[in-house]
Amino acid sequence: MTTLRRVEYAHQRKIRERNNAVYRAAHWPIWIFVFFLAPGPLTFDIFAGRGNHWNVLWLVTVLIGTGIAVLRGKLPGAEPGPYILRFTEDRPNPFYRRICYTFGWNAAINFALMNLLGLIVAVATGRWYMQQIYARVYGPVLIIIVLLGIAGVLPRVRRSTKGEGWERRYFYGTVWAVTLAQIVLLLLWKTLPRSHNGDVVKLAMYCGILLMVGGAAVAGLLPRTRPILPGELVVAD
Repeated sequence: MTTLRRVEYAHQRKIRERNNAVYRAAHWPIWIFVFFLAPGPLTFDIFAGRGNHWNVLWLVTVLIGTGIAVLRGKLPGAEPGPYILRFTEDRPNPFYRRICYTFGWNAAINFALMNLLGLIVAVATGRWYMQQIYARVYGPVLIIIVLLGIAGVLPRVRRSTKGEGWERRYFYGTVWAVTLAQIVLLLLWKTLPRSHNGDVVKLAMYCGILLMVGGAAVAGLLPRTRPILPGELVVAD
């Protein structure tokens, strides 16, 4: 049976038995960013030009916490060696990976959802309520995502790593889509006039990029979005 989806075969991938120091250190900023974003309303204050000492205090806390985790090899990608070698192997998913990817999903989904909701409200009412949305909606969504993580429902956060060959593509596809969409949205926010027509353009472009990049991820056209079929030893980041 033919398919338009591009795939990878595990036995064709180069096996990496250890992560060198540069590779491990390169993953540290990623998780700093993920956990720094976790208190959404506090992050919103930065973009609203109201950053304060609480932002600095939280950043220091995240730096210390993730720094200790890096030294202990307890961050995804910062381990001395790759944890997952066989995508079909039924191995326990370590607790630190489940925590990190739960908050990774929050960083990917929650902010994108808040911005989408803000755009829809602005187009419908002609007014922006982003501060109110972050204050009232962000927290409940975060709680839902954390509960889904605890229940092992989210991809890459399940109790077993058996489905990693497919689950990682859902994570990276989401990251590609929301990152590119929000970068474009920020550029439009800075360049387009504050008007109803401008808000409509922002909403249309935002949704269009989410759909377009999401479709490319589904087709396996973006890095790390191809399903990996079972086979020989293989490394997963």
